[in-house]
Amino acid sequence: MKLTNIKEINPKTGKPYYYKDNPAAVKLRDSKRMYLKGKEVSKYHTLHKSGRYKSFQEAAFASLPKYTLTKEGYVYILSNPAWEGWYKVGMAADINDRVNSYQISSPLRDYYLEHYIVTADRRIAEKKIHNKLIKISKGVAGEWFDVLLSEAVKVLTEHTDEIQDDDEEENKQLALELR
Repeated sequence: MKLTNIKEINPKTGKPYYYKDNPAAVKLRDSKRMYLKGKEVSKYHTLHKSGRYKSFQEAAFASLPKYTLTKEGYVYILSNPAWEGWYKVGMAADINDRVNSYQISSPLRDYYLEHYIVTADRRIAEKKIHNKLIKISKGVAGEWFDVLLSEAVKVLTEHTDEIQDDDEEENKQLALELR
């Protein structure tokens, strides 16, 4: 007669392993986790991919296919006192990572997240918002707009993901441009 229900003994305690402490269960759980610089990243993070990474760039490139497939995200407004009156309006799958990437490029760490919205399709939302800001800004340089902060915030706040009948043709055109 073969016994199949033999419990492994924990050498530290001399007692059977608790089911969650079982080495096989721990190994399986750890194989599904993502670590960045030794810290665990939530499995709900947009760019989550199992593994251990030393830098965000390494993790981002490992998760690039997931990033390009993910439509939802944020459209945000950043400012920097070096360029008073100019605001960057961009998109990101993860707002905290995007702001941190700007801080790295600035020795003074002086970029400020002024406002953001959550959107179902960040690319289309950003394009629509850029088109509206171009019409009201005094100057444009890429994704930077010379506009009052209150006006930029208003454009973001008024944005909706719902396709309205009068915007249907514009949305189709935007979708084609983004492909």
